[in-house]
Amino acid sequence: MIELKLLDKKIINKTIFYVLLIFASTCLLAISSKIKIPFYPVPMTMQTLVVLSIGITFGPRLGLVALSAYLLEGAMGIPVFAGTPEKGLGLAYILGPTGGYLIGYIISAFLAGTIDFNKPIHKRFTFLIIAISPIYILGIVWLGILFGFNKPLIDWGLNPFILAEIFKLLILSILIPKLLLFRKIISSKL
Repeated sequence: MIELKLLDKKIINKTIFYVLLIFASTCLLAISSKIKIPFYPVPMTMQTLVVLSIGITFGPRLGLVALSAYLLEGAMGIPVFAGTPEKGLGLAYILGPTGGYLIGYIISAFLAGTIDFNKPIHKRFTFLIIAISPIYILGIVWLGILFGFNKPLIDWGLNPFILAEIFKLLILSILIPKLLLFRKIISSKL
């Protein structure tokens, strides 16, 4: 009976820890979506940096759950996305032009969580390009579905963001060793 109570307490503590991590990550994502930094040719948010950071820090499964929770919050009408509530809320926003990018966040966080980043900085940068690719692939495909594949989708959905993404991936390449330390701490708590 005593062992069962200890086991129950460990499960409860672990669950609370997971919930707090997920809540903190969705808050960080929401904040990163609202801050616009002047950049050329379009203003930059830090969302993709946070998406990849969550995947790297939490690992693939918890990263996937955290990003799914973020999308669920947005689908429920909580204004967590860039441009909300001005550009709509809930499913209407997710089904709009940014929907493919948002779905790509989940895959990119999962992918970033699976990659071994204990490599030199140039390899970390290359792996980050691979990890961020689903965001832009799904974003461009979704733009094509909405507006037609005969449109300049690369010009609309990728080119304006390339410089900002290179900048963010360079920052993240430098920060990865620190994120991996957090990952060890999180893993030790679980």
